[in-house]
Amino acid sequence: MKKVIAIVAAVICALLTSCAALSGLSHKPEVTLIGLNLVQLGVFEQRFALKLRIQNPNDVELRITGLAFDVEVNEQPFVKGLSDKAVTVPRFGEAVLEVMASGTLAKALNQLRELQKGGRERIDYRVVGRLSVSGIGSVPFERSGDLPLSAPGAAPKRPLPKGSERT
Repeated sequence: MKKVIAIVAAVICALLTSCAALSGLSHKPEVTLIGLNLVQLGVFEQRFALKLRIQNPNDVELRITGLAFDVEVNEQPFVKGLSDKAVTVPRFGEAVLEVMASGTLAKALNQLRELQKGGRERIDYRVVGRLSVSGIGSVPFERSGDLPLSAPGAAPKRPLPKGSERT
């Protein structure tokens, strides 16, 4: 009987040790919105391409197999997205993931009204969601920041060649 208890205790210790080694996450990964582009404009739905930078401050690589997220712009719900794209984020490294998100006409109109107030060079955002990480499970994330606001069709200002004038 003592041998059985010793074997069971050894197996439990081995399982706990392997689970601790698998998790290895002393810090949550950071997910930052680095790009937002309108891809499709419809009456009822708008589709956006987002670029997310995933930073891994841990000593183990993260094999991300999917994610779900919500984005708020100027403290208002804006778009939601899901992705099953897989990416491996190296230990103490980062990766950029391009994903799609959808929003509604009402949300877009709310943002348009806010932008028409003028005086903004940047828009505030908040992205919140969860990463599906192989061997670990669901890892939540949340990040706030801002993005530059560029006018559609605005050309970057460049010096004109000598002898040319702006008209």
